[in-house]
Amino acid sequence: MQKTTNDMTQGNSMKLIFQFFLPILIGNLFQQLYSFVDSMVVGKGIGDVALAAVGNTSSVHFLILGFAMGLTGGLGICISHSFGANDIEKLRKEIAMSVYICLAIGIVITVGSLFWMRRLFVFLQTPEDMMTDTLVYFGTILAGSTVTIFNNFAMTLLRSVGNSKVPLASMIVSSVVNIVLDLLFVFPFGMGVFGAALATVLAQVVSALYCLVYIRRAAELLPRKTDWGADGVLLGALVGKGLPVAVMNSVTAVGGMVLQVFVNQMGTAYVAAYAACMKVCGLFEQPGITLGLALLTFTGQNYGAGKYDRIKQGVRAGVVLSVLVNLPFAALEIFCPKLLASLMLNDATVISYTCIFLPVTGVALFALGWLFVFRNACQGMGKTVLPMVSGIVEVAMRVMVVLLLAPRLAFRGVAFAEISAWVGAGVMLMITYFFYQRRLSGKTPDVRG
Repeated sequence: MQKTTNDMTQGNSMKLIFQFFLPILIGNLFQQLYSFVDSMVVGKGIGDVALAAVGNTSSVHFLILGFAMGLTGGLGICISHSFGANDIEKLRKEIAMSVYICLAIGIVITVGSLFWMRRLFVFLQTPEDMMTDTLVYFGTILAGSTVTIFNNFAMTLLRSVGNSKVPLASMIVSSVVNIVLDLLFVFPFGMGVFGAALATVLAQVVSALYCLVYIRRAAELLPRKTDWGADGVLLGALVGKGLPVAVMNSVTAVGGMVLQVFVNQMGTAYVAAYAACMKVCGLFEQPGITLGLALLTFTGQNYGAGKYDRIKQGVRAGVVLSVLVNLPFAALEIFCPKLLASLMLNDATVISYTCIFLPVTGVALFALGWLFVFRNACQGMGKTVLPMVSGIVEVAMRVMVVLLLAPRLAFRGVAFAEISAWVGAGVMLMITYFFYQRRLSGKTPDVRG
């Protein structure tokens, strides 16, 4: 039987991070693959306007559900500290309180978002010819948001205790389910964008149930009856760690929404091209995101154990791995943008617009990878406020650059606005990490986190 937990406070840092990172990368690529296939099915099976409608939801999706996913990631920081310190009593209690937090956030997001959804897309100046598909698709996604939140928490919990293989398997299974249901719902059943969204929600259900099977096998991860009593102090501590990460995600999404407004003003053809570019970027940024998650767990466990020198080793390994894993993806964006876009789009003119955008983001992919390394290293040490501020830096850079360059460079200006956010926030996070690391030098280990 597969071991559910994995101690990362001892052993070769590079080897541990790579072994932990690889399954998450494969899993995240599978998850992004079904998002990519979803776009292919929608674009080829329904049309470019439908693809534009689905892509138009991406920044709002990250604003709303990104908040919840950031919160679950923050909860994982506390859990990894307790696991690293071998404080099983606190670990179980944190898991129980985290379940309450996830349930509350899921209900609030579902009810509140459905109420404000139309107003938000009108504010974003969504073209009228894609408004109906946009609302149908995103409304279905929001209806299943509680399931999505619990699925993300289940995977975060397993990763926080060093298990990246079960989340890998769950994402592979859910990816296959999503792709099969996508093809079934859109083509023979003719359910349109509703079918594509429903397939995504059902795949999340399958993933959550798969993770739960393995969580139940680890006694240290199962709260006892007494652990379910509400603990205001612990709830406050968990929210205090998770809220800055959640806010960072949502603030970052605001920058994406600003860019979406500029693209929407260019017309449906550019919206479709931008949607395809964002799908490619979402797929190709997965190595950086994944490496960040590996650093988050590694740093969190070693911070909880008071092994501060190992954090330095882990971050150095992360920087090297980031360059290596991003090389092939950057090359594809720079040299093969037309090929990538043609997998989702039909119109040659729309495809040509993606060739303006993708080479720019491909060049800056390395900066994005380092951003994830340093952001997650800081968060793993329990320092979530300044990484939250880095989200504000991202928004500021996107807004300033798009206002400056979009009138002059049009769609290429939007691309430069995107990568400026990566560079600006990355520099800030690098400085932040070294500041925190200097404060740790010579510090007596403190397992309170």
